[in-house]
Amino acid sequence: MLKESDYALLEQKEISEKHLQHQLERFERGFEALQITSPATIDNGILRLSDEAVQNAVNLYEESEIEVLKFVPASGAASRMFKNLFAVLDSNGKEQQKIAALFFENMQRFAFTDDLQKSFESEKGRSFKKAVNDKDIEVIASLLTEKGLNYGGLPKGLLRFHRYEGHVRTPAQEHLEEGVKYAQKEGVVKIHFTVSPAHLEKFQAHVEEAKANYAGVNIRVDFSFQKESTDTVAVDMENVLFRDESGKLLFRPAGHGALLENLNQLNTDIIFIKNIDNVVPDRLKQTTIRYKMALAGILLKYQSKAFGLLEKAESGEDIVSEGRQLLLKMGSKGDFPKEEVLSYLNRPIRVCGMVKNEGEAGGGPFWVRSGENESLQIVEAAQVDKTDALQQSIFKRSTHFNPVDLVCGVRNYKGEKFDLLKYRDENTGFITEKSYQGKKLKAMELPGLWNGSMADWNTVFVEVPLLTFNPVKTVMDLLKSNHC
Repeated sequence: MLKESDYALLEQKEISEKHLQHQLERFERGFEALQITSPATIDNGILRLSDEAVQNAVNLYEESEIEVLKFVPASGAASRMFKNLFAVLDSNGKEQQKIAALFFENMQRFAFTDDLQKSFESEKGRSFKKAVNDKDIEVIASLLTEKGLNYGGLPKGLLRFHRYEGHVRTPAQEHLEEGVKYAQKEGVVKIHFTVSPAHLEKFQAHVEEAKANYAGVNIRVDFSFQKESTDTVAVDMENVLFRDESGKLLFRPAGHGALLENLNQLNTDIIFIKNIDNVVPDRLKQTTIRYKMALAGILLKYQSKAFGLLEKAESGEDIVSEGRQLLLKMGSKGDFPKEEVLSYLNRPIRVCGMVKNEGEAGGGPFWVRSGENESLQIVEAAQVDKTDALQQSIFKRSTHFNPVDLVCGVRNYKGEKFDLLKYRDENTGFITEKSYQGKKLKAMELPGLWNGSMADWNTVFVEVPLLTFNPVKTVMDLLKSNHC
């Protein structure tokens, strides 16, 4: 039962009533679990490159004349990064005291400390050093709240992560530095950040200031927002539309899968994708740079083979046998007829770096069955049937982890851009339990950007060094050797 105000809200968000009904039906029936057949491992879906193969791939990329772009999802606020410190402000329990003690003991190691000192002393009019020695939680409040640096309300991309001689850098600045090193073609570096509307002006000003450090390099940065039309409605535990205290329908962002719309609007040859918080100081960048270029070279290698076969087929040659062999190397197992071989070859391609699994939460590489065929997919734990012992056993045998390290080819063999929305699996996704002002609700996420949103892409998994994966999920991660 929709109210007049509901229709106005749907129109504002550009969500049709039919689409809303589709979401409600999805809450009722849920998402089917994926059928994983085996983990992708070395020589069974994951390539392990020799030093020579890495260098050959780097050379292929460096010698190519293509358009490239670096895509960085950066719209999330940093509040979760400071969850433990917010808990310190709310409670004085033993666990919170331990967290506070660790934070204060390491204060001088954080890149934001100088800014925090200035903010604290300006606001409070007293010694920062003494407050730190006294473990005064007003220091934490000055870091997190609007009265101080407001780190709890800013996006991660604008926080000071790394300290250098005479200056500091934010993740946004580190991504510019990376872009100059591996995404520069003909003196041009293109970087696209997805940000929230509330933070756009800060991001723009910050990036413009940072670009001044790269004389002679044409750095082109643009931004986009996660579209409101991709939001999903919330329901209560009986799958009835959830309304807030004013009676308004509650919509929620649908996860990173919603960014497929943003990705689909970018017109270039290949796109590098990497999370905003996965950056390292300059002393550790070379491995990341080398393997980013290697992944791009591997993509160009397989793309060239697929394009060549499609051009042969267009001239009347029989390429079915060769096509099936190539598809197997690009993540598709099956006895495909001629029409499917041609169709499967003519799809977007992604090359994904995989690191050895060291217990990180998140998706991993697996072979997944769909009908008579199998394909390489990045699978999250929530997509596997928790009641099926065999499926759980297969999932636990995974040897590698997806660090969100992708290079994507988004044009076909004629140079035309693919419509990426045609290559997603809308039957994948997540329904999770959340709360709003103390009331339980159900929320739904769209197929993840590198999960179901790329389910029908050609896929190559490549092992990359663990050093290329250095996310900052909590403020204490900044104390790890690869950041501090």
